[in-house]
Amino acid sequence: MSSVPTILWFRRDLRLADHPALVAAIEHARATGSPLLPIFVWEPGLVHGARSSANRTWFLRESIAELSAALTERGSGLIELEGPATSALPALVAQLRGAGNATAPISLFITRDHTPYARSRDRAIAEKLAPLGVALHAKRGLSVVEPDELLTGGGTPYGVYTPYFRRWLERIAADLHAPLQAPTQLPPLPAGLHHSPLARAASGADTPPTAARALLPVPGERAARAAADAWIEAAARRAGVASYAEQRDLLADETGTSRLSAALHFGLISPSELVHRLRDVASAQPWVRQLAWRDFYIQVLWHAPHAARASWRPAYDAIPWEQHDEPFNAWCEGRTGYPVVDAAMRQLLATGFMHNRARMIAASFLTKDLLVDWRRGEGHFLNHLIDGDIAANNGGWQWSAGSGTDAQPYFRIFNPVAQGERFDPDGAYVRRWVPELAALSAPAIHAPWKHPEACAGAGITLGAQYPEPIVDHAVARARTLAAFAHALKK
Repeated sequence: MSSVPTILWFRRDLRLADHPALVAAIEHARATGSPLLPIFVWEPGLVHGARSSANRTWFLRESIAELSAALTERGSGLIELEGPATSALPALVAQLRGAGNATAPISLFITRDHTPYARSRDRAIAEKLAPLGVALHAKRGLSVVEPDELLTGGGTPYGVYTPYFRRWLERIAADLHAPLQAPTQLPPLPAGLHHSPLARAASGADTPPTAARALLPVPGERAARAAADAWIEAAARRAGVASYAEQRDLLADETGTSRLSAALHFGLISPSELVHRLRDVASAQPWVRQLAWRDFYIQVLWHAPHAARASWRPAYDAIPWEQHDEPFNAWCEGRTGYPVVDAAMRQLLATGFMHNRARMIAASFLTKDLLVDWRRGEGHFLNHLIDGDIAANNGGWQWSAGSGTDAQPYFRIFNPVAQGERFDPDGAYVRRWVPELAALSAPAIHAPWKHPEACAGAGITLGAQYPEPIVDHAVARARTLAAFAHALKK
């Protein structure tokens, strides 16, 4: 029997179902007769970092509260610590040692995290804890396929999605495990330790979201599982998930996408479980591809950590980005004069979410029409998105800027009017988020400056009720092509 606990550190794996690190920790605790100590560490960057989000922190806090309750129901609990983890964990180990346990080994179980920051933090923690007799056990669970498991035939990382996806499918066909069941009973907490949420208040994690509370997704594992079940069942009823391929780009169709991105980011539901449920359903493949895209961007950043702050294609760091703040501010606030772009940006501010097609439209407009550095847009998204994932957000922005892994070079420039007409054909998306244009019908609602009579009939004066376009798309496109060509030639 051991009185030194087995530690389970929850990070971006806030669930009980299909949780390899949790299962391994339970097995170790029972085999050694030790108590189990589940913990969460409130890292300063989660709340106060330059790339943090009050929306994301709120969602995280509420999800942790549910996790804590679920652990308590099973005979355990959750200890919340004040970060940074590099100081909180050694202090916890010192506390656990106590009298008579000065040299007893301790096992710490985690789920691997793959961002450059997380990898650096975990290396530092392993180095600090090893001399204290703590062994770190890292398990899979954040992605379906781990980022270091797939390489090209030449032994290099994948920089193009399609061949990566083929190998990804081969890997899951060979060794995707059946989902692990959530435990019904857990080993008890160490004697003298009790559930403690005090670190939340100390870290400032009780700050409210900036988005409208009623428009935010419901936090927690139960809600995530219910949302996944409902979406898959509803999609099957309407001719299967294949309809997802046609509906996912329709901006106004709130049932066309799964809306599971925030749950996946915080590990409220296992991506492997979702793939396991759908991999043999032919009609589901368009959605399964999106989970593969998520893994693809994780492995891109794993092999090229420089891309977290610089261009994946280094030559693109020579682009002469626009330095004035006003175009960027107009974009952030949804007053560019391009209705579909403004609708996207206002949806983000109001809900902490943006439709994926809208993200591409908004990102293309910022980087290609306004010639603003993609890093500024990436940071703005991270400051508001509940699902703000470093790898996916970075990959999407670099795709839009042309500086990332996409096989097509910089000359892809979305026409925001054409995008609105195609993916919001009746203007319902714009009408919801840009209500000052609600009296207009398509096509006028997507380019009001081209339809003065329709605007006059609706009582809309451009420059008053709604701004005129801050750039001419054709002129901006020519400027961007010239700027990129000149910089890349050098």
